[in-house]
Amino acid sequence: MSKKPPLIILAGPTAVGKTELSISLAKAIGGEIISCDSMQVYKYMDIGSAKIRPEEMDGIRHYLVDELLPDEEFHVARFVAMAKEAMAEIYERGHIPIAVGGTGFYIQALLYDTDFSKEDSDGKIRAELEAFAKAEGALALHDRLRQVDPASADAIHPNNIKRVIRALEYYRMHGKPISLHNQEQRQKESPYDFRYFVLNDDRENLYRRIDKRVDQMMEEGLLDEVDHLQKMGYTKDMVSMQGLGYKELFDVLDGSCSLEEGIYRIKRDTRHFAKRQLTWFHSKPEVIWINKADFSYDNAAILTYMIKNMQKEN
Repeated sequence: MSKKPPLIILAGPTAVGKTELSISLAKAIGGEIISCDSMQVYKYMDIGSAKIRPEEMDGIRHYLVDELLPDEEFHVARFVAMAKEAMAEIYERGHIPIAVGGTGFYIQALLYDTDFSKEDSDGKIRAELEAFAKAEGALALHDRLRQVDPASADAIHPNNIKRVIRALEYYRMHGKPISLHNQEQRQKESPYDFRYFVLNDDRENLYRRIDKRVDQMMEEGLLDEVDHLQKMGYTKDMVSMQGLGYKELFDVLDGSCSLEEGIYRIKRDTRHFAKRQLTWFHSKPEVIWINKADFSYDNAAILTYMIKNMQKEN
């Protein structure tokens, strides 16, 4: 048996059904769950982030859920630090950490223990790129990234200005693409005895689930949730408010688009996001794919398969 500490990952696109399966898995193997989601970490952002409710946790301990205020910064380095702290607690209790979510970049950084303590930056370059983004717009900035680092441009959405700037800043400072640096990091051996499962569904089914989930979120009061966040003083330019469902409804509240248009954009952009998530996971050779249709959509059968896989030697 491997002497490395165990780590189970359950990833997949948004709305695929990770939450329910993760609870069953945690119960079956004595696991505790670490959320690998860039939005669920924030308080007051419950409906739009599809945050697990306390009653759904069914007694399973969860970490990185409801831990930060929406005006606090949450990035990959902070995620890794918080996740490793949670893992230390989980191991101490003799349990197994299960990292669950759809933010592939976070999962990869945790899996290969990427060290961000030596990350360097140049304030002058960053300020120059920020000024360019403000003057010319996110798409023009993203075009600059595509010219020097097409792989990063494919992986980073144009609206994620912070990550686009970071990639350009890295290129300017080191003369090589950050995607190459990340690839070199990924070639490191993981310090964990891990299984990296990705739950997937037929594209049509997945898109149907996404549309249904957005309708359900609206019925549950997502517009009121965003209105409440605005009244608390949180603004749409904050990193936390760039999450799907939040930025669109801020536009509805300030009158720059209709409610109907806002809902349409949430559904469309969530489908695009799911597609990008799948592209990311498909690029990872260590992934064990679980196609729900292959198991006739039976979570018990999926769980049995996962446990059998975990019992095999690496």
